[in-house]
Amino acid sequence: MQTGKINVQTENIFPIIKKFLYSDHEIFLRELISNAVDATQKLKALSSMGNVKDELGDLTIEVIADKEKGTLTVRDNGIGMTAEEVDKYINQIAFSGAEEFVKKYKGKSEADAAQLIGHFGLGFYSSFMVSKKVEILTKTYKKGPGSKAVKWECDGSPEYTLTEAEKASRGTEIILHIADDSKEFLEEHRIVDLLKKYCKFLPVPIRFGNEKTWEKVEGEKDDKGNDKYDEIEKPRIINNINPAWKRKPADLTDEDYNNFYRELYPSLFENPLFNIHLNVDYPFNLTGILYFPKVKRNFEVQKEKIQLYSNQVFVTDSVEGIVPDFLTLMHGVLDSPDIPLNVSRSYLQSDSNVKKISNHIMKKVADKLEEIFKNNREDFEKKWDDIRIFIEYGIISEPKFYERAEKFCLLKDTAGKYMTFEEYKNSIKDNQTDKDKKLVYLYTTDTVEQHGFIETATERGYNVLVMDGPIDNHFINTLEQKFENTSFVRVDADVIDKLIRKEEPMPSKLSDEDREKLKPVFEEVAGREHYTVMFESLSETELPVQITRPEFMRRMKDMSMLGGASYMGSLPDSYNLVVNGNHPLISKMNDEKDEESKKVLAKQLVDLAKLSQNLLKGEELTGFIKRSISIIK
Repeated sequence: MQTGKINVQTENIFPIIKKFLYSDHEIFLRELISNAVDATQKLKALSSMGNVKDELGDLTIEVIADKEKGTLTVRDNGIGMTAEEVDKYINQIAFSGAEEFVKKYKGKSEADAAQLIGHFGLGFYSSFMVSKKVEILTKTYKKGPGSKAVKWECDGSPEYTLTEAEKASRGTEIILHIADDSKEFLEEHRIVDLLKKYCKFLPVPIRFGNEKTWEKVEGEKDDKGNDKYDEIEKPRIINNINPAWKRKPADLTDEDYNNFYRELYPSLFENPLFNIHLNVDYPFNLTGILYFPKVKRNFEVQKEKIQLYSNQVFVTDSVEGIVPDFLTLMHGVLDSPDIPLNVSRSYLQSDSNVKKISNHIMKKVADKLEEIFKNNREDFEKKWDDIRIFIEYGIISEPKFYERAEKFCLLKDTAGKYMTFEEYKNSIKDNQTDKDKKLVYLYTTDTVEQHGFIETATERGYNVLVMDGPIDNHFINTLEQKFENTSFVRVDADVIDKLIRKEEPMPSKLSDEDREKLKPVFEEVAGREHYTVMFESLSETELPVQITRPEFMRRMKDMSMLGGASYMGSLPDSYNLVVNGNHPLISKMNDEKDEESKKVLAKQLVDLAKLSQNLLKGEELTGFIKRSISIIK
């Protein structure tokens, strides 16, 4: 029997582990199973080199909960340890068993060995976060002197005992005597949830208890002639040891990718739009599959996220800093041994490998989008309304992505036609350039509410873009900065002939004196605090009164709602009330001698304009309806 103190720099490392090393106690199970996987993978590698004399047998890792004894056990049939190795790798935590393994077998199978660098060391000590005592029962795969099984015990202080023990087969059992404040980790549902969270795709089978299922009885039917099924109990295997991202793309069908998507996100029923299979081995290791889902309008609340793994061990689904912001809307899996399991978010975000991974993912996404656009533009256009948010968000947030995306980013007009930036510019440059030679991009955010303005613009031969997405206000601002000598103007920002005016306005039928007399009437019925009355000389076929909203003020209000300049949200809404001085009804109103009749006509025209902009509500709407009935009578 050997007793001693664990070789640590501080008197007691366990409180430090508990407080600083791990933010979440549940992580202990991930660490222990990760160690068990490492031990099993090492055994496989040694066996392939001819260094293991026995048959490998069943390598399934088993997790056993015993509520009566208050223990949780993780058992593997891997490489095991000698007493000397326990002393070295458990008691002298400055060393790493996995690093020793790589050094020892360097040159024989270095590529494989490099993948086996595990976390045996500090990871093991995470078990003390939930345990009052921890035992290790282990037997090495080696034969000969010093190969007897040993048992190590520690109660969470630096003191330990190491004794010879009886164990029939090679491998290691970690037995946790669960502390009173951690009894949740003996509950079946809690363990299943943790195993499925952290170990769902580990490369070695993991068993936890049994599960009931139904199995068809061959050749037997029930009384109604239907196939007969028996309820049976079988081992509950937690994980898929060969997930799609570890397989070659050439071996996978679209159905395989969709099935894996449903395995990742069982609550999602819609298939993704398409996927990107990543497989990089230089200058860093990265595999994975990213899916473009159909994004809902409230895209900020994304429940299903990209899952990050390290050698098939789940790390996190908070991938900000690892994945470019605009791609956090995607779904899927990333796996990289270059991303350590236990580090802070700030470390990840400053790590050079992580930055390279982020840039590579962005490049691969751009490659895929450009490939689809070039090879099958028709299919790309069909998917555009669903994928546009990714591309717009990328253009807003990543200058490098814009350099690629400007080739395949599309603009959609009210006729449903899709055009690239260059195609659209060429289509409007002759007709939508104002007197200052500035290109005017007309757009609508709501084809229903702004229908009248759209119709007027299209009748004039102008093209109107549909910009009704949740981030299009930001997107428009970005494009204005990128495009030279260009302005984006919402179609209802002013009367169309003012938005794109190349000639002098037509003569007015109203004199300046007439305008001065009519202006107070419109100001009174419209309300001076919200409406600025102005007269324009428009065609007689134009509406007599229109309500427009200045582009700058409206855009600032819209931006504030998406987290921009919040002080703008407190400003009152302001509109322009545009009176068409050439319309017959305005002339009639000007000739009207009875001031009350003049006011009624002005009120009716203003309310019609408000109604067209969905601004007429409540008491005003009721009054308008009654007045309209009275006028009809």
